[in-house]
Amino acid sequence: MLYTKAHPGAVPWGVNDFGCVPDAAHPRPVILAHGTDASAYTDWSAIGPRLVDQGYCVFAVNYGGKPGAATFGTEDIVLSAHQIAGFVDEVRTATGADQVDMVGFSQGANATRYYINKLGGAPAVGTWVGLASPTYGGVMYGLVPAAQQIPGAMTLAEKVISVAAVQQSQGSPFMLELNAGGDTVPGVRYVTIGSRVDEMIQPFSSIALRGAGAENIVLQDRCPEDLTGHFHLVYDPFVAGLLLEALDPGYSPEAGCVPVPLGTGIPEVIIGGNI
Repeated sequence: MLYTKAHPGAVPWGVNDFGCVPDAAHPRPVILAHGTDASAYTDWSAIGPRLVDQGYCVFAVNYGGKPGAATFGTEDIVLSAHQIAGFVDEVRTATGADQVDMVGFSQGANATRYYINKLGGAPAVGTWVGLASPTYGGVMYGLVPAAQQIPGAMTLAEKVISVAAVQQSQGSPFMLELNAGGDTVPGVRYVTIGSRVDEMIQPFSSIALRGAGAENIVLQDRCPEDLTGHFHLVYDPFVAGLLLEALDPGYSPEAGCVPVPLGTGIPEVIIGGNI
């Protein structure tokens, strides 16, 4: 957060190299989409360089920000999905790739899936991976259903928090539209990676896709002592290994399963949001 305040528009090392040429081992460029009130740098500064080191052409887009904003993913997700669509076209043109793979963290999962499922992006995408995907929205420990019963509460929340955050609440018009007719479309391989102790998405089963053929990976099924939740997911080395495996089923994860305490990353989020 300190670095991005001093370097607006920063991207992780090796990311957004529009001269990168995909090779036979990694023919599809990987496009990364950050979460709410974040940026390409804050959410992908660990995973982005690791993908580059593995030989991928990697790109990350800042979407959904107000004019002049230093943080992104706060505005209407439908408009953000259109921004992402334009970025996909830009990457495909620059690299000559017929298709890309897409990785979305939190809101980025919903925004990229909206592009694929509702804006006709499926032919341009091989694999989609959602990290901590709010696939069916969150209830925030019961606060969302309570607020939805109070006239004007959700409108006030849009002003106090953000439009995009409210759109991802369970049962919102956006979430109903996104999943109407099924949460997947033919032709794309879908994978979710989530945590049983996600701080933002409850119940955690709301992360999983229900469409035919979708693969839903629960972190603690693979590493029970790793209690990484929502905020730390994009910084967890074991999760990065799961992502590489999702992008390339032949990949053998390097990082071993090690204990991660519950709540890891939350203090940094609080500090980052108040500096």
